[in-house]
Amino acid sequence: MSTFAVIREAGPAWGDGGIYEQPGASEHAAFMNALGNSGFILLAGPLARTEHGRVRVLLIVNADDEDEIHHQLADDPWIPTQQLVTVSIEPWQILVGAAATGFVESDTYPGRARQSG
Repeated sequence: MSTFAVIREAGPAWGDGGIYEQPGASEHAAFMNALGNSGFILLAGPLARTEHGRVRVLLIVNADDEDEIHHQLADDPWIPTQQLVTVSIEPWQILVGAAATGFVESDTYPGRARQSG
């Protein structure tokens, strides 16, 4: 497993307003929470300038490769509607602070991290 930084942003079908004003926000949130609970997503949240109505988010994920990331994100309900698009996937090597993040190996999903506590 490797760690990746994934940037996603508003696609062509993103409507006016923030995240919670978008059609299907509850379904998208449930999907993302499930990926977090599985250990695939370690951290996720909006980046600066999101408050101006065009969302940009950073996901930190645990995956074997980019293909797995695309596969895992493909079922996001905001993908077929083009509300969200993935704009970059980059391997991320954590050099400082890994022990301080509170992540430990998941008992349920060996090789995947989960947040402790």
